[in-house]
Amino acid sequence: MTISAPPGPLGPTPAGPAPVAPAGRPAPAPRAVPLALALAAASLPMFMSSLDNLVMTSALPVLQTAFGASVEQLQWMMNSYTLAFATLMLAAATLGDRWGRRRLFLGGIAVFTLASIGSALATSAGALIAARAVQGVGAAAIMPLSLTLLASAVPVSRRAMAIGVWGGVSGLGVALGPVIGGAVVDGFSWQAIFWLNVPIALIAVPLILRALPESYGRRQPLDIAGLVLVGAGVLATVWGIVRANELGWTSLTVAGSLTAGIALIAAFGWHEGRTAYPLVPLRLFRSRSFSVANVTSLAFSLGMFGSVFLLAQYLQVVSGYTPLEAGIRTLPWTAAPMIVAPIAGLLAPRVGVRVLLATGLTFQAVGLTWLAVLTTTTAAYGSLVPGFVLAGVGMGLTFAPSATAVLADMAPDDHATASSTNSTIREIGVALGVAVLVAVFQASGGTLTPTGYDDGLRAAILTGAGVLALGAVATLWLPRHRRAD
Repeated sequence: MTISAPPGPLGPTPAGPAPVAPAGRPAPAPRAVPLALALAAASLPMFMSSLDNLVMTSALPVLQTAFGASVEQLQWMMNSYTLAFATLMLAAATLGDRWGRRRLFLGGIAVFTLASIGSALATSAGALIAARAVQGVGAAAIMPLSLTLLASAVPVSRRAMAIGVWGGVSGLGVALGPVIGGAVVDGFSWQAIFWLNVPIALIAVPLILRALPESYGRRQPLDIAGLVLVGAGVLATVWGIVRANELGWTSLTVAGSLTAGIALIAAFGWHEGRTAYPLVPLRLFRSRSFSVANVTSLAFSLGMFGSVFLLAQYLQVVSGYTPLEAGIRTLPWTAAPMIVAPIAGLLAPRVGVRVLLATGLTFQAVGLTWLAVLTTTTAAYGSLVPGFVLAGVGMGLTFAPSATAVLADMAPDDHATASSTNSTIREIGVALGVAVLVAVFQASGGTLTPTGYDDGLRAAILTGAGVLALGAVATLWLPRHRRAD
């Protein structure tokens, strides 16, 4: 028995092979569930995995003291998560198509939750970095499959709105990371930011079993060679950037690592064009909407989240706020996506994603420029608020339209792969953003001290603003708006 392919998020999409259940087992019949229940089931685990991108930022000064951690170790507490997350999402899409998307989604939640417990119990910087990497393995199965399962569980007429809400929750998870992390660290301990994931998972699992039907896609072998090439390439590149300020950009170790990373990523592209079962089918990039959306996603995550990593610490290291006080003072930034992202999802079918993405990325570039100019050792908090607001509104205008653009021209069977490719590129951007902007921060004389922070911060944040401005220019190549049927 086959399951008919649902239309795409903005209307009918080209027909592809209908997903089928494994041989000898009938595919489950679709069942009607309340829209709110489907949204909660898909979005709650995704919120959890998004939250852990930045939930540690408010705890980093505390962790530096607790473990005697170096700047490099603090980066790897962030990057071990994002690199594992980014590298394995593409594999998760393939395995979800074969073994069942809901089954793998639930498995990812289990791995993520157990690794969260391991993170909370870590007694050294190395142990925490390792546990965070395992968390990233679980998150890799959560993020892309949540959108695929949601898209198949809601009616076509409500899909754009559902994606808008999903994008809003994703943005909320990322944006609230510093706030929730600060509140938990100040009120309890740094370990509590990981224990928080346990009750969220326990609530999410029964919702998923009730609201999200199992679905399957094309059954194809996992491209292990491609997975190794892209994973090793990204790891070598980020590692080289992280080590560059200590060893020197021209040192044999750093230059060799960067050269190897670029060569491995190039080999991945060559391999994907020739293998019968690629992790990333290059034909997806024939869609201009898909290609440009991925370019803007990379610019967005590199410029914005690298800046968040540094700005969240600025409020503690330079301004002297506690983790909770610092988190509260980011609310003009973090509250905006909660309001703007769902509205942007509703507007996308009417005004087109190009206008929304261009505006959002421009707002973020201007907001970061404002912050770069005014973040000094004597800056008053009130002078930073306009920059926070501009950056927050820009983030809200980016999340949902980006997801819509990625799936706009995709056949239903390609939804999981397209979504995971975009999520992979976005997470690679997070890791690169932290590595590149911290490298600029250190190269400009920045140190984790009240008097040595602002000079390095200014150069790093201006670099992030420049990347976001390039992303805004890239939106000019998005297709012109076509009204959805």
